[in-house]
Amino acid sequence: MTEAVPNFEGLLREALAPVEPPADLVERLESTLTSITEMAADELEAWELSAMRDPRNWVRPAAALVVGGTAAGALVLLRARRRAHTSAGGLDGVRESAERAIQDLGRETRKLFGDR
Repeated sequence: MTEAVPNFEGLLREALAPVEPPADLVERLESTLTSITEMAADELEAWELSAMRDPRNWVRPAAALVVGGTAAGALVLLRARRRAHTSAGGLDGVRESAERAIQDLGRETRKLFGDR
């Protein structure tokens, strides 16, 4: 009686085949990060300073600060990375690319936090 021997190499190749992400993934991620940042900012705006006396009230603002800051940072990096991919690169313009990336990060940070 012969048992069927599984083709492990073929199964691994099939399981580990590269998968292309959806075309609108970046836009969906950006909109989600934007909404999280805005919700965290709204939570922090609604927090009353008089509630600072009771440490039990610190959880929501602290969570909003951490989650909102992380989402804002990820959004800044996502937008800067998208701009870096659209611009031409090369060894000649390494310094210019770095300067442009720093300017983009500053611009995106001001855009996110400037009107708050």
